[in-house]
Amino acid sequence: HVQLVESGGASVQAGGSLRLSCEWYPRAYGTWCMYWFRQVPGKEREGVGGMYKGGKLPFYGGSVRGRFTVSQDNAKNTVYLEMNSLNSEDTAMYYCAASDDPVCRLDPSVVNYWGQGTQVTVSS
Repeated sequence: HVQLVESGGASVQAGGSLRLSCEWYPRAYGTWCMYWFRQVPGKEREGVGGMYKGGKLPFYGGSVRGRFTVSQDNAKNTVYLEMNSLNSEDTAMYYCAASDDPVCRLDPSVVNYWGQGTQVTVSS
């Protein structure tokens, strides 16, 4: 049974930075793709970014490109989301996700496993 455990959500001021973490279990889980999504109540889940589990080729959604960075530490079975220049539109519940599909894409329909979510609130 695969588990994804997010942490790091917090309340920050606009312009600030935050780093989210997502640990995966079991450690030997051989997924192809790791993702970050976010969701605001009443809206569809939005793809933020992701990468192939080998730790290469990160990709991003248009609204965060240039401000957010996805990285991975396989030794710690953890994927990170570094968020900079935060604004109020980044306020959302952030979810870590994983898929077994070898073609990685920011589409919730391809996700096999979801974390429980961690809240990010940006105040102006």
